[in-house]
Amino acid sequence: MQIEQLKRLILNVLGDMKARDVSVMDVRNKTTVTDFMIVASGTSERHVKALAETVAFRAKDAGEPPLGTEGVREGEWALVDLNGLVVHIMLPKVRDFYNLERLWSAPALVASEAAVR
Repeated sequence: MQIEQLKRLILNVLGDMKARDVSVMDVRNKTTVTDFMIVASGTSERHVKALAETVAFRAKDAGEPPLGTEGVREGEWALVDLNGLVVHIMLPKVRDFYNLERLWSAPALVASEAAVR
């Protein structure tokens, strides 16, 4: 499955399950860990768990089993690692605290600039 197809699948799952404030970040030029991050909010711990479990199930069903999941049992912040795509699902208060969108949108420090400092 191509990364764009996987991204569409995950966005459809999140939309169907009423995830809130879904955002997609292209982080290919910022990290080698993944190509895209999707961040979404759930309305309760139960909703966060259900979103993460369904994302993992539907990806596996489509032939892209997750490399791992974290935080699903707790339900405040769940992560589903789909290799080229990492999905973060959080309660709004946790999302506001960590503010991943701001973190990953910060300009990358260029190596030559780092050497000057």
